[in-house]
Amino acid sequence: MSSLNFIGGEKGGVGKSVTSRLLAQYFIDHDRPFVGYDTDRSHHSFTRFYEGFASPIVVDSFEGLDQVVNGFEQKPEQSVIVDMAAQTLAPLARWIDESQLFDVFAELNIPVNFWHVMDDGRDSSDLLGKLVDTFGERANYIVVQNYGRGSDFALMLGSQSLARATAAGARVISLPRLQEASMRKIDNRNTSFWKAVHDKDGPDALGLLERQRVKSWLGTAYAAFDTLPL
Repeated sequence: MSSLNFIGGEKGGVGKSVTSRLLAQYFIDHDRPFVGYDTDRSHHSFTRFYEGFASPIVVDSFEGLDQVVNGFEQKPEQSVIVDMAAQTLAPLARWIDESQLFDVFAELNIPVNFWHVMDDGRDSSDLLGKLVDTFGERANYIVVQNYGRGSDFALMLGSQSLARATAAGARVISLPRLQEASMRKIDNRNTSFWKAVHDKDGPDALGLLERQRVKSWLGTAYAAFDTLPL
């Protein structure tokens, strides 16, 4: 089974790129082929951490977005991860509508997943409502409570936005928080999560307990991913 995954949230700093990297590592560790695309023109963090698996695209051009799906005809078993920059829903929706993407992928029997990565702020909840209003029941919604960017998601859990998303079949998962110093070391050294767990002797190696914390963090995230249409 393959899937098309748009990792979004519309808001900057909620952990979209970290979620994309987690999903990439999940596919790698489960021997599942995928290709990644990075729409962030300023940082390209997905491309930086998973060089060889991800490449940059221009999200506000149809030619750029077409690259996301063109490979499915030749490699229908290969999933796609698109790390969406902030405030890219409008051009994405325009491309999807004019290309009739949902109809095409229904014929291919490939799920189209919209990941909404959230912190615990009101605006993240409101933006979830905007996402559901845009695509209705045609899409699969994956709502990600990112505990690396918030601690109290009660506002979201009681919101009308989540109620509408749930009515449209949304799945809600939680990503745990990785200890800040470990995440900072991984980010500063452009290290993949695989290398963070397995590199014991290199100049960028984490300590014994740091590696164990990353391994446990990955395991918890993977258990959540196992429940999704990937």
